Amino acid sequence: MTASADTIAAIATPPGRGAVAIVRLSGPDAFPIASRLVGRNLPAPGRVAFARFAYGGRTLDEGVVLAFASPRSYTGEDVVEFQTHGGAVAPRRVLDALLECGARTARRGEFTERAFLNGKIDFEAAEGVIDLIDAKTSRAADDALACLAGEKKRAALGLYRAAVDVSVEAEYAMDVDEGALPAGFAQSLSRKAADLAGAMERLLKAERSSRILRDGATIVLAGPPNSGKSSLMNALLGENRAIVSDAPGTTRDSIESWIEMDGFPVRLVDTAGVRDTDCAIEAEGVKRALAAAAAADIVLDLSPDAPARASEKVLAVHAKCDISRGDGLNVSSLTREGLDALRSEIVRRLESLSPASARESCLADVLARAVPVLKGADAGDLVLFGNAVRTVATLLGEATGAVYSDDMLERLFSRFCVGK
Repeated sequence: MTASADTIAAIATPPGRGAVAIVRLSGPDAFPIASRLVGRNLPAPGRVAFARFAYGGRTLDEGVVLAFASPRSYTGEDVVEFQTHGGAVAPRRVLDALLECGARTARRGEFTERAFLNGKIDFEAAEGVIDLIDAKTSRAADDALACLAGEKKRAALGLYRAAVDVSVEAEYAMDVDEGALPAGFAQSLSRKAADLAGAMERLLKAERSSRILRDGATIVLAGPPNSGKSSLMNALLGENRAIVSDAPGTTRDSIESWIEMDGFPVRLVDTAGVRDTDCAIEAEGVKRALAAAAAADIVLDLSPDAPARASEKVLAVHAKCDISRGDGLNVSSLTREGLDALRSEIVRRLESLSPASARESCLADVLARAVPVLKGADAGDLVLFGNAVRTVATLLGEATGAVYSDDMLERLFSRFCVGK
């Protein structure tokens, strides 16, 4: 993938009523195209000016113009930004005029893609940009800013250098007589590989925690009718979101609501009570409840037999401890006993969550592939060991910026909005 010679334009602010909108223009012809709308009022690079925007003999709007000369701009190209009045009409009129003057409409994420291709940001920083835009909580924003600052890349680079060092030692050992190696050499090499695998696993855990911060976690409340699912959901939310009734089968479809738990965005899902029923509508609700539980990151299981199925995904909850005590985590939605303990346990599980599906970052994907290779390496066979460590070093080289594929870039930048 290479940078285009086209000049691109797009509205960079979300649609809707507002005070100000921004129309962004980037490329080799940005200055001459912008001049056709503002004439001599186009400011010098690095400056700002107030101007009337006009084209085809009519005034389109008036506002602020900013100019940035290559390479001192977001994209690394000549860039002009028009700050118009908000709403739907004014920015659209300015954009249409820029397109008539020779610009083309930018693709999704093309401004940031050009910043990457022109060396203004690296792949990790580009991931940080979209994650910051999509952040649902302050904790998610902090994680995205760490990406932008390159903190995760520095950690990955440390692992890459360590893998190269171990690979070099293995290559050296294969080039000398076995008798020339110091005592315990193979064991020392195996320990270094194990230490490296442990460090990679810790970074992978942090990356997967970042996935939860980006996309949010789904927590499903499951169990039979009248087990206290809806009351527990309302207690966790602090509002009466779900209808509570003593009549079995009150909840027949899934009810969802977002909540923040210690900085993690969480989608709580209250489901229909699971039981045998002759009612077609309730039966469909039971079917959906089972499907939601299967796809959840965490299940709060309020069934009497839940403790037997408890795992890192399934948390057994007895939700009416004000009436009787039970196995699992005892909680009362009425007295609020145990709610803080439940929240703490959920946060602990979110921090250690390792999703089997959902989008992974480039680094997480590489680490997930590299860790098993390194764990299976045994310095007792130097040829196999050397090949394994060399493979790991190559994978980490991809994660730190040595190799990028067009498919990798397409997957990333297609997540951006037009204008970013």
